[in-house]
Amino acid sequence: MEVWDLLLQGFATAGTPVNLLWAFVGCALGTAVGVLPGIGPATAVAMLLPITTQVEATASMIFFAGIYYGAMYGGSTTSILLNTPGETATMVTAMEGNRMAKSGRAGAALATAAIGSFVAGSIATVLVTLFAPVVAEFAVTLGPPEYFMLMVLAFTTVSAVLGQSTVRGLTALFAGLALGLVGMDQITGQVRYTAGVPELLDGVEIVLVAVGLFAVAEAMHAVLFEGRAVESENRLSRVTMSLSDWKRSLPAWLRGTAIGAPFGCIPAGGTEIPTFLSYAAEKKLAKGEHKAEFGTRGAIEGVAGPEAANNATVTAAMIPLLTLGIPTSNTTAILLGAFQNYGIQPGPQLFSSSASLVWALIASLYIGNVMLLVLNLPLVGLWVKLLKVPKPQLYAGIMIFATVGAYGMRQSAFDLFLLYGIGVLGLVMRRFNFPTAPVLVGMILGPLAEAQMRNAISIGECSALIFFQRPMSLAIMGLVVLILTVPRVLKWHSERLR
Repeated sequence: MEVWDLLLQGFATAGTPVNLLWAFVGCALGTAVGVLPGIGPATAVAMLLPITTQVEATASMIFFAGIYYGAMYGGSTTSILLNTPGETATMVTAMEGNRMAKSGRAGAALATAAIGSFVAGSIATVLVTLFAPVVAEFAVTLGPPEYFMLMVLAFTTVSAVLGQSTVRGLTALFAGLALGLVGMDQITGQVRYTAGVPELLDGVEIVLVAVGLFAVAEAMHAVLFEGRAVESENRLSRVTMSLSDWKRSLPAWLRGTAIGAPFGCIPAGGTEIPTFLSYAAEKKLAKGEHKAEFGTRGAIEGVAGPEAANNATVTAAMIPLLTLGIPTSNTTAILLGAFQNYGIQPGPQLFSSSASLVWALIASLYIGNVMLLVLNLPLVGLWVKLLKVPKPQLYAGIMIFATVGAYGMRQSAFDLFLLYGIGVLGLVMRRFNFPTAPVLVGMILGPLAEAQMRNAISIGECSALIFFQRPMSLAIMGLVVLILTVPRVLKWHSERLR
C-alpha cells in the first residue's frame, strides 16, 4: 500500500496547474521533435538544458520526460507517411507503415501506432511503479558476456529477417559495423579508419547515417525512379481501425510490450534491439494472407508490435536511471545531467532523499501518456493530409529538413558531403534490394558490442570460454543458433516432403 500512497502524492504534485502545463508543453514539443527528421529527443533535451537554471526541479524533469517519450510518439508519423524516420527507433515502423500508407491505410497505421504507444507506455509505467528496484537488481546481475551475446542476437535477427536474403542482410550489417569502427578506439584511444580527416575523429554521426539512408535516399529514389506518383496509391480510406485491425493489433501490442520492457532496464543499445525483435516475432507468427502482407501491402502487426516495443523500452529505461543512476540511451544520459544540475544524484537513495520528485515524475508518465493519446489521435486526419502535398514540394521539403538538421548538429560542411554520400549509398542499396536497417543496427551496436566483448574476454582472462561458462550467455547463444538453423531445417524438410 505504501507504493500507492506515494504514487497518489506524486499525482497531487504532478497535477498542479504549473506542472500540468510543463507536461503538456513537453509532450507537444516532443511530438514535433519526433516528426522532424534529423532532430531527436537527445538533441532537443540537450538544447533546453539551460532551462534547469530557471525552473524548479520537478517541473523541469516533467518537461524533459514529456519531450523524451513524446518524441517516440511523433517519430512514427513521418515514418509511416513519408518513409522518413524522425528517430532511429522508428525505422522498423517505416518498413510496414509506409507500405500501408501507399495502400490507402495510413489512418489505420497511425492509429495503431498511437494506441499501441499508449498501451505499452501505460503497462511499462505500471512496471516502473511496482518493480523498479526488483527489475533493476536483476539487470545488474548481467555482465559483459550477456550484453555481448544480446547484441549478437540482435545482429542475427536483423540480418536473417530483413531483406530478400540472409547474405544481403549480413552484407548490410557488416557495412554498418565497418562504419561503427571509424574514429577513436573507446579503450585505447587509437585513431582508426579516418583517412586523415579530422571531422571523423569522433566517428560517423548516427543521425547523419539514419537521415541519409532513409530521408535522402527516399527523396532521391522518388525523383529518379518513381516518376509521377499515382494519387490512388496514397488515397486515405479511413482514419480509424476496423474490427479486424483491432484483433490483429491487440496481441501485437502486448507482445511488443513484453519484448520491450525488459530491454529498457539494460544498457544493450536502446530501442533498436527490441523493435527489431518485435518485428521478427510478428513476421514469424503471421499466417496466411497476413504473412503475405509483410513487405508488400504492409502488415498492421509490423507497425503495432515495434511501436509498442519502442515505447515500452523508452518508459522502462527510467528504472535503471532512477534506481541505479545508469542511463541506457543518449537521452537518459542527458536527463542524468539535468538531475546533476540540480545537485541530485539518481541511485538507490533517490527514492528516499528526493521521494516527492521521483513519484511526481512517475505520475507524470501516466499523465503524459493520456496527453499524447489525446494529442495524437484527433490529429491523425491532419497528418494524413501530408499525403496530398505535391510530390516535388514534399521531397524538396524532406531534403531541406534533412540538410538543415545535419548541418545544425556541428555546423560542418563536411557533414553535408557525408550526408549526401550516405544518401547515394542508400539509393544504390535500395535499387539492388539490400536492406538498409541492418546498417544502422551494426553502426549503433558495433562499438558497444566491441567494448563488451573486450570486457568479457578480460573477465575470462583472455579466454573465449567465458561465453560458455555463464548460463545466461550460453542460453542466448543457443537462441542465436536456433534462429540461424531452424528456418533452414524447416525449409529443407518441407522441400523433401514435396
